[in-house]
Amino acid sequence: MIPAADLARAHAAIRPELDAAVARVLDSNWFILGPEVEAFEAEFAAYCGVAQVVGVGNGTDAITLTLRALGIGPGDEVVTVSFTAAPTLGAVVAAGATPVMVDVDPATRTLDPAAVEAAITPRTRALLPVHLYGQPADMTALRALARRHSLALIEDAAQAHGAELDGMRAGAFGDAACFSFYPTKNLGALGDGGAVATHDAALAERLRRLRHLGQSARYVHAEHATHSRLDEMQAALLRVKLHHLDAWTAERRTIAAGYRVRLSDLARSGLLTLPSEAPGSACCWHQYVIEVDDRTALQAELRAVGVGTDVHYPTPVHLQPGYAAFGRGPGSLPVSERLARTVLSLPVFPGLTKHEQQRVTQALTVALASHHRTA
Repeated sequence: MIPAADLARAHAAIRPELDAAVARVLDSNWFILGPEVEAFEAEFAAYCGVAQVVGVGNGTDAITLTLRALGIGPGDEVVTVSFTAAPTLGAVVAAGATPVMVDVDPATRTLDPAAVEAAITPRTRALLPVHLYGQPADMTALRALARRHSLALIEDAAQAHGAELDGMRAGAFGDAACFSFYPTKNLGALGDGGAVATHDAALAERLRRLRHLGQSARYVHAEHATHSRLDEMQAALLRVKLHHLDAWTAERRTIAAGYRVRLSDLARSGLLTLPSEAPGSACCWHQYVIEVDDRTALQAELRAVGVGTDVHYPTPVHLQPGYAAFGRGPGSLPVSERLARTVLSLPVFPGLTKHEQQRVTQALTVALASHHRTA
């Protein structure tokens, strides 16, 4: 079976380095907010091209704490997408703000600037684009909108470690950028983890208070907060993986290029739609996502011949029961709803072999040709 994702291959290649990082933390006897976190924050800030990184407990908290640090909460609106993982919206709700979900661009599958402009009201305080699947959103247009309307611009970069737009890395465009280090991410911890990247030192200082019980000094609680901290062990492991991220990204890009070549005939015949990169962007291919009409049948046929796939995401958030109160019913976001019915994620991960990729594309070709003949 070719899995949809496989962490074991990348981990096996760097196991001695990971073991050494674990031993280093165990020997230090320092497990929360110590030198490993400080070092990772500095190294990841340099990688993203920002002044500050603040490690937190997970990517969802990264968004919630950023909104709180910017003073965005009850009565405020945050314009974002519905075609994303639910935690993007959950984080907005957790901050007390109201998510306003709009449609995505059908080519990039990211926040549509025209839809954003139509959704801005006097209550709008922030824009929250998602760099879905590792494809940067149109940050040039969104940054111009944010400036024109005096809005905060927060990147959900949970899937975009190493993605680039016009020579800048994802995470460097907004007032802040929120990363997840969930194990399956391009830069994944061996547990939960997250971070906020920013150019704003004052924002970073407040985030450090909010992640640690509101403390401005030991036992001095400058404001109410709970805690959400990236721990020393995860930071040490992330430091190891960060050194390999560029090589892993290059491997993902090679795999994506191979899919584009091998599946081009199917795309030209209209049997599937391939993902595209926007001009000036360099996707980091967190997922390689095609679009097909009869996804359920195709997934079953691929599974039967040993090819694993996944769906990101089968139900847009505005159609999830937990988000029905935010006023978007069926048919309100047609592009998002169509994508949810048609997207299919193919295997793309470090260690996927050329032979396995050939098996994936051959299986797709056979299955889709069969569907075309019987249609």
